[in-house]
Amino acid sequence: MLIQIATHQPQMLSAIVKHTPIWVWGLLAALLWLGIRQMFPRSVGTRQVLLLPLGMAVFSAYGLASAFGGSAGVVTTWLLTAVAVAVASLLWRPLAPTSIRYDAAQGRLHLPGSAMPLALILGIFLTKYIVGVELALQPALAHDTGVALQVAVLYGVFNGVFAARAARLWRLAQRTTASPQPLAST
Repeated sequence: MLIQIATHQPQMLSAIVKHTPIWVWGLLAALLWLGIRQMFPRSVGTRQVLLLPLGMAVFSAYGLASAFGGSAGVVTTWLLTAVAVAVASLLWRPLAPTSIRYDAAQGRLHLPGSAMPLALILGIFLTKYIVGVELALQPALAHDTGVALQVAVLYGVFNGVFAARAARLWRLAQRTTASPQPLAST
């Protein structure tokens, strides 16, 4: 529906943007800043690796709860999708890229820049934003189980990819601490 509005009724899209609360744009700016920082090489502690995936999981859970309530089926769908995507991703590519190094003495991961976290962050934000707009235009969708489950799956995919990335980095740190030679694949 939002795509139809953008292409066929640009004045309505303008009204949607104009009526978006200011705090949403502040949140977008903060998330963009966080994602853009991930595009540059950096050094982080092992605990920091978990913060972004956990934060985005909380944001996803909030998105589901605020749009569709705390339905057990929707939450279960989200969690099962996230776990399935994380497991599949880890089976497909179990180890961190060789460009990532772990310094056991400092307890820090040295990460190259990547646009993937930015893409995932924007995916989660845009899902929340578009769902919010759709619910404002069609409030009955809040009670549509099919829509709720589709959104839960989408959030689950994003969160599963984030979780797999964090698991690879955590695994690299644990293996490097246990044995000094780097264990990573491309």
